[in-house]
Amino acid sequence: MGKSKSRKFKRPQFSPNSKHGNNAGEEAIEKDEEEGEAFSSAGDLLEKLQSPSPDIREFACASISRLVQQTQVIPSFLQRDVVRCLGPMLLDKSFAVRETAAGALRNLSACGGFEVCDDMVKQDIMTPLVALLKECSAGFHSNSVLSPKSKDEQKNYTEDVANEAINLLWNVCESSSRAVSVFSKEGLLDVVMSCLERHSENVELAVSAAYCLQTVTEDNPELLCRLTPSSLQVLESVMMSSQSTMEHLLLRTLAAGCVWNLKSALPSSSQAETLSAVMRILSNSLEVDAGQAILELKEQESRRREEGKEREVQPCSDRPGEEMGSREGDGMEEGDEETGKPNTSPDNDISDLLPPKNEEVKQATALLSAQQTSLEIIVNMCCSDDPSDDEWEELSSSDESDMCAESSLCECSGVQVLSPLCLSAEIHTALISFLLPEKLSGVRRSSNPLDTDVDLLPGVLITVRAGLTVLTVFPRMHQVQCRALFCLHNMLSVMEGEALGGVVALQALAEHLSQLVFSQPEIPKEDEFLEAVTSAVRSLLQIMASRNIPQCMSPQQLIGLCEAAAQCSHTSVRVNAIAILGITGSTLAKQHHTADKLQMIGSFLLQVATKDPSLVGTGEALDALFDVFADGVEAERAARHIKLLPALRTLQPVFKAKMRKEGREKYSPDQLCVLDNVKVNLRRFISYLETLEKKPNP
Repeated sequence: MGKSKSRKFKRPQFSPNSKHGNNAGEEAIEKDEEEGEAFSSAGDLLEKLQSPSPDIREFACASISRLVQQTQVIPSFLQRDVVRCLGPMLLDKSFAVRETAAGALRNLSACGGFEVCDDMVKQDIMTPLVALLKECSAGFHSNSVLSPKSKDEQKNYTEDVANEAINLLWNVCESSSRAVSVFSKEGLLDVVMSCLERHSENVELAVSAAYCLQTVTEDNPELLCRLTPSSLQVLESVMMSSQSTMEHLLLRTLAAGCVWNLKSALPSSSQAETLSAVMRILSNSLEVDAGQAILELKEQESRRREEGKEREVQPCSDRPGEEMGSREGDGMEEGDEETGKPNTSPDNDISDLLPPKNEEVKQATALLSAQQTSLEIIVNMCCSDDPSDDEWEELSSSDESDMCAESSLCECSGVQVLSPLCLSAEIHTALISFLLPEKLSGVRRSSNPLDTDVDLLPGVLITVRAGLTVLTVFPRMHQVQCRALFCLHNMLSVMEGEALGGVVALQALAEHLSQLVFSQPEIPKEDEFLEAVTSAVRSLLQIMASRNIPQCMSPQQLIGLCEAAAQCSHTSVRVNAIAILGITGSTLAKQHHTADKLQMIGSFLLQVATKDPSLVGTGEALDALFDVFADGVEAERAARHIKLLPALRTLQPVFKAKMRKEGREKYSPDQLCVLDNVKVNLRRFISYLETLEKKPNP
């Protein structure tokens, strides 16, 4: 049997800066209304960008920002050169127009995907974007740039614009190597570092900058040549920050990821200390109990909402006109013709176009993002730099070695850098805790009749109060747990058993996985979870089998998992399931009184070999059958009972015909080589079974 390669994560797909204030029903109604107007309004909105009024230009940008969140609307804007129309707005005289234009382009890049981002770069969006970012960076240290307002207001406007621009930069750099090259050549590293330096005053801006920096520092030798000691000092200062909010936790985690990407540029004198700090940050991020933290945040939100209701029913002030007067005197009714925000009268209110300001949701999302980022960093630490590691190894053969990949130390400046896994015990312990069903339990069952119970994962029961925006954090909890499983898979693939804690730790890990997967009456069918959990179980069983370590998962339980995985459309999930049963069956074949269990496993593998739609699945199932029934009295008894020989005789010509028909069209040369090997082994195995057939029954 072969083994799967480590899973390496790219940076996550970016998300649009969309509003979450309305519930799903209201959003669906709004979407239907907007779809009918999209094509007719695109031209009108782009025309309004040329208006002499900054209020109208801002309103047009904000409207475009909202509309492009509907992917079906994007082509109508692209046909009208929306990028070339919005590009100059990044350098508009009005700060408000700059911010909303950058937000519109950010949403366009996020919702349009990689092709739209690449097209934006080809249409030279980088020229005005670079100019805007450099101006914002200079504005951080200036008292007045384009605005006569106070220093504090000026600073906020500059930082707000910079935040949108940095997010746009992150999106295009994620999708375009050309944008990354411009980033390096134009010296945007200094701009991003200046945003990071403001982490104590504006953590949101610093987080955006850290996300962008983590993207552009990955596999970018050109940028390494331009790195200065001062840039590393900025990252180190961020990592050493002591603020306790979840956003700062996320920021430190992202900074640690950037340092890991830049590890080859670290001074040899401080390299070991710096990388140890990276490990501590990742460990600290994973140690936070997300379920408990979100419970506390939900309680805070509930208290805040109750306090808001109490204020609404309180009697008016002793000075009846006070609130009205304060609004009239704040100078915003007419708007600032060049640099201010538009007036806030009902006819011009655009607040519904802007993102929500829910502090609890922000903190919960930041925590889960920090933990997901930590797990992804660890996953990537387990992978070599070989580009092929980004792909799942979908085929294996009996002739391939089962030896675990050797973890090698990376040499840099004469110092041994963190190997693919010199991970701390704290990280290992924190990772294991993510596999407990109660770890990400979120909000528990409630007696409130308006609450709804939602099962995202086995053992993960979440109660969501109708209409609360806190609902948005729960899909991320699911993602984090799946990342933990992928992380575990990679660690098991590259680490020796002793480094993982030895026999006792591996058996405890098997119990955790068993509890996670089998604690519910029905195994979940969600693709990402199935891929993550089958990868982890496969790697764990493989390392335990190679060391003859007993494990707690019964063949019946594993067959239940594999039956769920066999229904998945992803070949890699089905291959994992087959490998799990192959490993289990090979172990049972060496034991006494296991013929009944081998019959169950053999029947399942035969069914997969016969019915799997892919030659990949068929080849893997045959490979597993060869291993399970290769030798032993129990295997011989089971093979006779399930009539393995006649089944394989029937399957052999079908397999050959399918290879001739589909082989060269659907599969790579490497895959065909493995399939040819399976075909040869099938012929030999049938001959072996025919020899056994002539012997008396065992």
